[in-house]
Amino acid sequence: MTHASLSPQAALPSPSTAVWQLGPVPIRAYALCIIAGIVLACWVTERRLRQRGVAPGAVLDIAVWAVPTGIIGARIYHVITSPEKYFGAGGDPMKAFAIWEGGLGIWGAVAGGAIGAWIAARQLGIPFGVVADALAPGLPLAQAVGRLGNWFNNELFGGRTTLPWGLEIHRMDPDNPGHALRDDAGQPILEPGLYQPTFLYELLWNLGVVALVLLLDRRLKLGRGRAFALYVMGYTVGRFWIELIRTDDANQILGVRLNVWTAALVFLGALIYFVRVRGPREYLIPLDAATTTPPPARPTCPRSTSPSGRRPPGPPRRRATGW
Repeated sequence: MTHASLSPQAALPSPSTAVWQLGPVPIRAYALCIIAGIVLACWVTERRLRQRGVAPGAVLDIAVWAVPTGIIGARIYHVITSPEKYFGAGGDPMKAFAIWEGGLGIWGAVAGGAIGAWIAARQLGIPFGVVADALAPGLPLAQAVGRLGNWFNNELFGGRTTLPWGLEIHRMDPDNPGHALRDDAGQPILEPGLYQPTFLYELLWNLGVVALVLLLDRRLKLGRGRAFALYVMGYTVGRFWIELIRTDDANQILGVRLNVWTAALVFLGALIYFVRVRGPREYLIPLDAATTTPPPARPTCPRSTSPSGRRPPGPPRRRATGW
């Protein structure tokens, strides 16, 4: 048994509480992190949609579909890939619905959210590629914030380490989720040693993916879903190596964690799409813009013509930029 006050070396601390009571209502850190990530993703996506000519507020119509289907897809993926926790010996099937205790698979979240976004895009008359590219930097930003929820839950850490940024892990109370076990003196109990903070590695990696997507999208004017494919490639590269140092229970195929295989396959799919698909970035033009009668042309002043009879070149046109 190790106590929080007896840690022998520099370390990253972990919270001993992940749930607070507001009267009869539990306030869960994991849920707050997810909500904060969703809000940030919507803000980024709204800005990028407007720059592509989409009407203000469209992101809310998209979120109404994408957020619920994303959460459902994330939970379904987690339950399918870790069924023993819910349907195995000693498992509780009703726990499959307890998403506030953790357990959302990103692969299911992206797939489910994509279905919801596609439905919303069809209803709004927006090409799905425009929506996907607008979402591209917002999703890894939301994932980065969401990883803080794993920190509060004392979960998704790696193996033992002596690195100065090693992570303290509390021994959580199975009968009181969201709270660490405490000794007779009321001190939270720590697991022995320090652990790789894989949640932090993925958080930082995701922020790097945000920067990568914004930079290349600004320079290359990516369109037709290629910015989204770039996000997928960037994320899966990081998830591949981070999965290799995680030590939490996971199903394996040929001795390798399932998510390692998934990351490799999804990366290949995104790479093929990014290389094969071409085309300019798409912008939306209001329907009434094409039918509006243009104003009458002003009479040409003789001084506005060159000796050759041609009009001098006007000021340069503004270039469309991505955010």
